[in-house]
Amino acid sequence: MTIGSLNESPLHRALKAWYARAGTRQEVPLDGFVADLVLADAGLVEIQTSGFGRMRRKLSALLPAHRVVLVYPVPVNRYLYRLPPDGVAEPDEQVRPRRSPRHGTVHDVLNELVSLPEMLAHPHFELEVVLIDVDEYRVPTRRRGREGWRTVERRLRAVHDQVRFANPDALFRLVPEPLPECFSTADLARAMGASRAHAQKLAFCLRANGQIEMAGKQGNALIYRRVNPEFRSA
Repeated sequence: MTIGSLNESPLHRALKAWYARAGTRQEVPLDGFVADLVLADAGLVEIQTSGFGRMRRKLSALLPAHRVVLVYPVPVNRYLYRLPPDGVAEPDEQVRPRRSPRHGTVHDVLNELVSLPEMLAHPHFELEVVLIDVDEYRVPTRRRGREGWRTVERRLRAVHDQVRFANPDALFRLVPEPLPECFSTADLARAMGASRAHAQKLAFCLRANGQIEMAGKQGNALIYRRVNPEFRSA
């Protein structure tokens, strides 16, 4: 088994194949960039496994004339394979995976969305989180005298679900429980069933899109309220 031999990651390539439908074209030059997928209805699909900020120039060029769905994969389950330092396992060597105790959730997209939250307000833009299982291949590494493991490749194992966000208000789908009229990020975290860090990032994205506004402070905590509480998308 040889890892990391191609420029395009196997995970990216597998997701392109999973999203491709009849009439889909892959790797199409368009407006000075290369689109991952051009669908039969002329819509675009861009798959980004990390670093939303790096997509800003490309999206700014494509969105005026094209509908774009930005796909972000979140690993729900990771199956970890530990390989020798050169990343090559002997043909007769069976490498058994270990299931990681860490589990991703749809909330993890907020770690990236804070880089360009305003894109959700663009009429041609949609964000889709695809919840997956991955095989993750690691090699030993040493940094500053400390030993560890470095991920060199990820491969798609299974697709569980997709969650689409078509506009800023759709971010409230991440908040299944009711919120008080005025709320802190601690209240938001409880309503999300998520960490305070995720709640803070959601509050940042909602505020950047004019969905919530400052309503004051309670001690050191900022207090927010919805701008249009009567409207909530499905």
